[in-house]
Amino acid sequence: MNTHLCRLVAAAGTFVAISSVAAMAEPRRPECIAPAQPGGGFDITCKLAQASLTKAGVLEDPLRVSYMPGGIGAVAYNTIVGQRTDEPGTIVAFSAGSLLNLAQGKFGDHDESDVRWVASVGTDYGAVVVPADSEWDSLDQMMAAIKADASSVVLGAGGTIGSQDWMKAALTARAAGIDHKSMRFVAFEGGGDCATALQGGHVQACMNDVGDSQAAIDGGAPLKLLAIFAPERLTGKLSEIPTAKEQGYDIQWPIVRGFYVGPEVTDEDYAWWVEAFKTAMADPGYAEQLESRNLLPLPMTGEELDAFVKTSVADYRTLATEFELVRK
Repeated sequence: MNTHLCRLVAAAGTFVAISSVAAMAEPRRPECIAPAQPGGGFDITCKLAQASLTKAGVLEDPLRVSYMPGGIGAVAYNTIVGQRTDEPGTIVAFSAGSLLNLAQGKFGDHDESDVRWVASVGTDYGAVVVPADSEWDSLDQMMAAIKADASSVVLGAGGTIGSQDWMKAALTARAAGIDHKSMRFVAFEGGGDCATALQGGHVQACMNDVGDSQAAIDGGAPLKLLAIFAPERLTGKLSEIPTAKEQGYDIQWPIVRGFYVGPEVTDEDYAWWVEAFKTAMADPGYAEQLESRNLLPLPMTGEELDAFVKTSVADYRTLATEFELVRK
C-alpha cells in the first residue's frame, strides 16, 4: 500500500471514529476530577485528557479540571461511589497508586468493582528525585547513606505507609538489604507537594514519578533524577537517566494513568467516553502529547481496561501482603 493510500485509510478511520462519537450526546459541562492538589500525576492525567479530547474534536465544551485531594484518591472515589454516582459528564483520574490502595482496602467499603473503568491513556514510571545540589549522584549512593544511618535520611512519599511511593522505597530497601521499617518517611498528599518540600529542604529525596518530577524540572525546579523504575532507559531527554535495575536494584514500577466514571452512569454515556478516548488516542498528534508529559502509550478502554484493573488489584494485594500491609 503506497504512502498516499495509507494516509487516506488513516484519515478515514479517524473520521469514522469522530462520527461515531458525534452520533451520541456529548455530556454537558464535562469535568475531570484530579484527586490531589495541583501539580502532581493526577493533574497531568486530567490535563492530558483536556488537551487530547479538544484536539481530536470530540469535545465542544472545554473539559474543566477540578481538584479533590484526600487519601490519594479515597475522597474522590467515595464521593463518586456514594454521592455523585450517575453524573454523565464527570470522569475521575486514577493511577497505579489508586489500584494499590484499593488492594489494601484504603477506600473504605468500596472495591474495584464499584466504578466503571473508562480508559487508560498512558503509563508513567516511578522515579527517585533529589535536589539538584544533592551530594548523591546515583541511587546506590543514596542507599549507601541510608544503610550507614537510616535515621539520617528523610524520604518524602505521596501517601502514607502502603502507598505506591512508600512501596517503591520499601522494595528498593529490600533489594539493598535494608529493613524498610527503619527508614524515615514523611507523607504528602501527592508528588507535587513532595517536590515542594524537597526544594524547601524538608526532605532529602522523593519517591516520585517521572512525569511530575520531569515536569517540575522542565519548569525550572532545581531537582535531578537519580533513577527510573523502568525495564530499560526511556527515550528523548530522559535517556541519560539510568534505571534502578542498571544500578543494581532490579525493580520496575509502571504507573498506569486513566479514568473512571460513577457506577450508575448510563451505558450510553459510558460508551460516549470510551469512544471519545479511543478517538483521542488515535489522533496523529497524541504521541507528541504523551511525550511532552513524559508518558508512554498504554491505550486500553472498556472491558479490556476493566480486566486489567481487576488483575492489577489482585497482584497488588499479593505484594501488599508480603509487606504485611493486609491480612492474609
